[in-house]
Amino acid sequence: MNSSNPVLNRAYSQRGYAAMNTVPELEESFNAPAASSLRTGRMTMDDVVARTAILLGTAVFVGAAAWFLNLPPALLFVGFIGGLVTGLIGAFSKKVRPALYVTYAVFQGLVLGILSKTYELFYPGIVQQAVVATIAAFVGMLFMYKSGRLRATPKFTKVLLGAALGYLVLGLGSLISVLFGGGSLYSLSLFGPMLAFAGVAIASFFLILDFDAAEQGVRMGVPQEESWRAGFGLVMTVVWLYLEILRLLAILRGNND
Repeated sequence: MNSSNPVLNRAYSQRGYAAMNTVPELEESFNAPAASSLRTGRMTMDDVVARTAILLGTAVFVGAAAWFLNLPPALLFVGFIGGLVTGLIGAFSKKVRPALYVTYAVFQGLVLGILSKTYELFYPGIVQQAVVATIAAFVGMLFMYKSGRLRATPKFTKVLLGAALGYLVLGLGSLISVLFGGGSLYSLSLFGPMLAFAGVAIASFFLILDFDAAEQGVRMGVPQEESWRAGFGLVMTVVWLYLEILRLLAILRGNND
């Protein structure tokens, strides 16, 4: 069985996990009493929620500390580089690395705290709006997934990955334009809001892939430690979503000034 999340699908396949789909296994599972992950050694959705809460809580705690301690903007670069390196290693590592995922959360918390404080100085109240919007988007996507209105079908996954790749290319093009003094696409009155809305939409839909990956992992009976990987994926998307919403709100408020 394959996961819709390409990174987790590769990890599950390489470790040789398979769903319990034989008749004896199904009969045994139906006849056996309910068991927690401590008894079975397999990942449950509660495990995913717990690991996600640990990682997200770490990021929020570090972010709050960076905010209230008024850490210098120079540390933002440290957070970006550290988050990028640990994020890439965590995403493509064959092994589950809880310590690395926590380190990633620390770096991302540093970025979130300093960046949020900077935005708040220019646009008072924007952080609260971004937090509320992020929570609303998460709950909305979860409802759409659980109700069956959105599913991570192969077509959905391909279209979303293609859109994300296109968005990444535009983002890199915008960055290169800024470096060479040509101005950013985000600064243009027409393309700025459109690209920002696209970023929020793509990040939101990526939550569907994360939800599906976690559900597939539970169904495939992967080891409990894989809940760290699933939580890591969810935190990556939530952080991405928050930053996209923060940028969108800044663009909209900037255009209204």
